[in-house]
Amino acid sequence: MRLLMMGTGPFAVPTFRALLDSPHEVLALVTRPTPQAKGREKASLNPMRDLAEERGLTIYAPDSINTDEAKAQLSEWNADLFVVCDYGQILSRSALGLAPLGGINLHASLLPKFRGAAPINWAILAGEEETGITVIHMTPRLDGGPCLVVCRTPIGSEETAPELEKRLSEMGVGAVLNSIDQLAKWDRFSPIGSRQPAELITKAPRLAKTDGQIDWTKSAAFIQRQVRALKPWPTTYTHWLRAAGEPLRVIIDRVTILTEPAGAEAGTVVSSDGQQLVIATGEGRLAIDALQPAGKRVLQISEFLRGYPVKPGDRFGA
Repeated sequence: MRLLMMGTGPFAVPTFRALLDSPHEVLALVTRPTPQAKGREKASLNPMRDLAEERGLTIYAPDSINTDEAKAQLSEWNADLFVVCDYGQILSRSALGLAPLGGINLHASLLPKFRGAAPINWAILAGEEETGITVIHMTPRLDGGPCLVVCRTPIGSEETAPELEKRLSEMGVGAVLNSIDQLAKWDRFSPIGSRQPAELITKAPRLAKTDGQIDWTKSAAFIQRQVRALKPWPTTYTHWLRAAGEPLRVIIDRVTILTEPAGAEAGTVVSSDGQQLVIATGEGRLAIDALQPAGKRVLQISEFLRGYPVKPGDRFGA
């Protein structure tokens, strides 16, 4: 089958690589324009472009995929199917119609739950015990098409968003190849896939920096999920409201939920003995295992407490 790959971020890379190594013909990569690197930025800003360049594939990066110029280019490739994953733009009905089989999209949730830009983060934050991937036959409505393949997996109790993203991206490979096989046999008229029940729709909007601020009146379990869910951005942060000096902003890197009741007002340090820092929450206590003071590297808690004299009774908060 003649395929046109559309993707930008790392979640799409395993699927892209598998398609390049498959019997299908990948005509080109359509991706987002790559922003200029800032400061010391070392990680690739467009790993899909990197792979396409490595394989000598044509790359097309329009500012908008729905302009007349972009649609004319899509039409020239004469693809049978668009394969979309982690692309960052929504295709219009007229753009989708340029491929006889339309498009499929690999999404990192069990649709219709967590539609939107950050499904992995919101699934962890919501305390879901399982998630997965869904391949849909695309419609112009965001993540709204019928489901062709659904794969489920449990979410580990300590699993972070980057760890879960890597697992789900690998799960997506077989699901996409399966979906392409389904469409290859489709008569293009009969209903295909399963409908997404509208009553089960939940949203997973793009994250904001403010999502990372800790509200210590939340439970220890919620804050632990927040720390796991918001890596690598916007991270989970709070301030040590020290008596002498300006508040110190810290990024919380790793925590442990303790079973004892809070025993103090939320955000209050209940224990700081040089080896352990324990803070009361709205429900339970949280031990801070590693954190990153503003402008510093991530420190184990014993390292942090050697340099910063946090005492019982001190407060953390906004």
